[in-house]
Amino acid sequence: MVVTEHYAASHAAFCVLEAGGNAIDAGCAAGIALGVLKPDLVSAAGVAPIVIYEKKSDTVFTIAGLGHWPKLTDPRVFIEEFEGKIPPGILRTVVPAAPDAWITALARFGTWSFGEAARSAIRFASEGFPVYPLLAEVLQLFRADYSRWPSNTALYLPNGRVPQVGEMFQNKDLGRSLQYMADEEQAASTKGRLAGLQAARDAFYRGDLAASFIDYHLSQGGWLRHEDLADFQSEIERATTVDWNGIDVFACGPWCQGPVLLQILRLIDADALKALGHNSAAYVHFLIEAIKLGFSDREKYYGDPCHVTVPLEHLLSRAYATERRRLIDSERAWPGMPPPGEAPRGASGAPQVPKDTTYICVVDAEGNVFSSSPSDTTFDGPIIPGTGLCLSTRGSQSWTQPDHPSSVAPGKRPRLTPAPALAIKKGELAMPFGTPGGDIQQQMMLQVFLNVVLWGMDPQTAVEAPRFASYSFPDSFEPHDYFPRRVQVEGRIPAEVRASLRELGHDVVDWPDWSWRAGAVCTIVKDMKTGILVGGADPRRPGYALGW
Repeated sequence: MVVTEHYAASHAAFCVLEAGGNAIDAGCAAGIALGVLKPDLVSAAGVAPIVIYEKKSDTVFTIAGLGHWPKLTDPRVFIEEFEGKIPPGILRTVVPAAPDAWITALARFGTWSFGEAARSAIRFASEGFPVYPLLAEVLQLFRADYSRWPSNTALYLPNGRVPQVGEMFQNKDLGRSLQYMADEEQAASTKGRLAGLQAARDAFYRGDLAASFIDYHLSQGGWLRHEDLADFQSEIERATTVDWNGIDVFACGPWCQGPVLLQILRLIDADALKALGHNSAAYVHFLIEAIKLGFSDREKYYGDPCHVTVPLEHLLSRAYATERRRLIDSERAWPGMPPPGEAPRGASGAPQVPKDTTYICVVDAEGNVFSSSPSDTTFDGPIIPGTGLCLSTRGSQSWTQPDHPSSVAPGKRPRLTPAPALAIKKGELAMPFGTPGGDIQQQMMLQVFLNVVLWGMDPQTAVEAPRFASYSFPDSFEPHDYFPRRVQVEGRIPAEVRASLRELGHDVVDWPDWSWRAGAVCTIVKDMKTGILVGGADPRRPGYALGW
């Protein structure tokens, strides 16, 4: 079974499964395709964090899929020239990691070549696909941003206007870039599959594409250079995990926000939470307050563990959770972000539109599981002319304050929001799950996970249930706005619940029903006893589940 946030990517991945590929082959095919099909909210040269359960070793691994700041990065530039901000444009660029992540996954865990995995993506890019409503809406929202660069304008605003629903969208340059990688792989394939994959990787990080990236950065005052690309390699690590109510929940490390979900789960007593009633005022209030506690630790401690010390073992310990749980008051909301960490002054207005992500999950017949959140927007950085590629602008998730754990520094990774997850209960279930949505990702994943394992909902019902989200912490994206007490609630949550939340001190703001800003959780639940797979695709976006 495969579930992704776009029906054509789901079809591309399912074709791989039907042709004999495993979950990793199919997941990579979907991920590469989503870099074409979601050209507003995912970059084929962006980020791609991955969680993989390898059946033969009975082990859960992660692939970071996150690039670092170039070696020439000078943090003083942001302070002295941009008043402490990280402006849109080329100076946000970090090393693009997604191509390396897909190739690393294929080499270590897959069976297919890059060219085979990229076949559908190449076709979608070269021949085009119909514009769907969400794509048209986002392009309209960010029309002024796309207009900053001629290469972006030409691709996203052809003939000076936003493409309309049903019109064909093409990125022929991207199709040629992916085909070049596949051709270089094919030329080296006589030396074996791994040699071919290395050649595909070298085509991007050392070959003609790399040369195009560097030439552009040199001409535009960017910091990216050949050594940044040639030396880059995604890390493969054991997943971070906690046991919650007999279920092992796995996430990526604190270079992303993945452990926040685990910290929040540590705060939850399953029986006590269930006694409150699903989506009651008391239930929503408790989870929002638990979310605030987890995110306050994210703000205080999370960053690239190669550069900062993150006390993750302590943060995930039961003793720490017991201590932190005492800060939750059932009668009153925290007025802002709880300690630790001094919260900055709150912002006015509405939270920004999430600078988004997408999600893929796959389970194959052998029991391998793939969970990934490829991402990177294309409206805050330039398309490199002739390549169809916007290099990762994930530098927008760093801070210019040198004492922040996710501060800008050469060779350091920003703290990433995309954070796929996987839950396993030995002998009973396996559940990959994830969503787009910036800072709301872990919040929506938490609610869907609880809907399935605590409330017994099937995956589709679980993802369709109404949701809520806190914004009572600094936003991960520049300019890091902060909205104390703000809680966004989908309209299907009863009015009396919203009124009670206001009485508890929450600043409740309504979302419309089925808001795409409330994420788009995709999940698969495998019943280990029967072998049956059940998928859930979120109707808030054009997701789709396929299985047999």
